[in-house]
Amino acid sequence: MKTPSSAVMHRILTTPDPYPVPVTSDVRPLVIKTTSGLDRPEAANQAFTVAAAAVAAGAEVSLWLTGESAWFALPGRAAELELAHATPVADLLAVVLEGGTVTVCTQCAARRDITPDDVIPGIRVAGAAVFVEESLRPTAQALVY
Repeated sequence: MKTPSSAVMHRILTTPDPYPVPVTSDVRPLVIKTTSGLDRPEAANQAFTVAAAAVAAGAEVSLWLTGESAWFALPGRAAELELAHATPVADLLAVVLEGGTVTVCTQCAARRDITPDDVIPGIRVAGAAVFVEESLRPTAQALVY
């Protein structure tokens, strides 16, 4: 597993959290699915923030981009989401790509004419069967935004 850049990790880890939660050494795999894109910026940013924080905590992270969030798989598109007081989605995506897995839903990509050749290197295109397989692992925790 690659280590995220120190500047990005510093920003993620030093952002004040009013409800800190201790991370144990028994961190479970985390599967995060977001359907939110520029249409719901806070929900989209939250999914990426949780995914990057989980990578920083040492969890095995799988981030699924479905619906409108599929656009974030294209080069430059994550930078379009700007949200006050939030780490840029492009930075969060880079962290998840370095230490986890990012997947675009096959059908969501097809509906938007996104092909595997179009996406950022390291992002895969896969379908529901893979999502279900990841989510049903005995210790996995799945979140949907």
